Amino acid sequence: MSVEALDLHLKSGTTGVSRCWRVARADGETYGFTDHDRDLTFDGTIFRAGTGLSAAALSQTTGLSVDNTEAVGALSDAAITERDIFAGRFDGAEVEAWLVQWDDPDNRVLQFRGAMGEITRTNGAFSVELRGLAERLNVPTGRVFQRGCQAVLGDAACGFDVTAPGYMAEAPVTTSDGRAFTLDSLTNYEPRWFERGRLRVLSGAAAGLSGAIKLDRVEDGTRKVELWDALRDTIAPGDLVRLTAGCNKRMETCRAKFANLLNFQGFPDIPGEDWQVAHPTRLSARSGGSRR
Repeated sequence: MSVEALDLHLKSGTTGVSRCWRVARADGETYGFTDHDRDLTFDGTIFRAGTGLSAAALSQTTGLSVDNTEAVGALSDAAITERDIFAGRFDGAEVEAWLVQWDDPDNRVLQFRGAMGEITRTNGAFSVELRGLAERLNVPTGRVFQRGCQAVLGDAACGFDVTAPGYMAEAPVTTSDGRAFTLDSLTNYEPRWFERGRLRVLSGAAAGLSGAIKLDRVEDGTRKVELWDALRDTIAPGDLVRLTAGCNKRMETCRAKFANLLNFQGFPDIPGEDWQVAHPTRLSARSGGSRR
């Protein structure tokens, strides 16, 4: 890649440049688009022409302010489809925008890197907000002084291996409306074992979609799982799903269910609010709750 060669080309007065966009979804699918009249290829990605994708001018600044822009395009079966947008497959997808010398794609410069934000659809077209890398600086960081664990099960702070035997299971779906699932297998796990965990679809039209588990129970030899939000694609009987055990962030659960108490990220011995007005008493409990 030669930025210097592109700079010399732009200074020549007669230029032939185009813009290219690479979109990488969370499920691993990658798309390439260009406003040139023929396909371009570099870095192992084919940037397709004729997709109707275009982008507004990008205003870049120094400092920590967020560089945002917008892209618009036509919905088509060959590129970005309305079904995929509705299912959320492009939510948070990573985006790169390049300025490319179309007769020599090795001469190019990366103008923007970020992620897709809000997507709207209307009249066979879509419009998506592109958020720059500085957008991540708007996310609150640090720890909170609270009783419950602040880690996410399986992340670096938690350190627990969710792929360990007994904590992840796969089974075919018996029935589903996208939110409620029934499975004739997996009844050997305790009720509520997967509650607060994740369900991920592994096959079928909804493959790659996942959701947080709200309820998990076993009734009449059938496991019934309900998500907080319905998956926005068709799930047919026989589609394979993966269930991951859930955690309610309590110290007792961390010790008894996961044997991971050394990595517990909460403060279970935090004093109650009444410690500020504590006074001598025969009662040892000062939690602020009822004495009954």
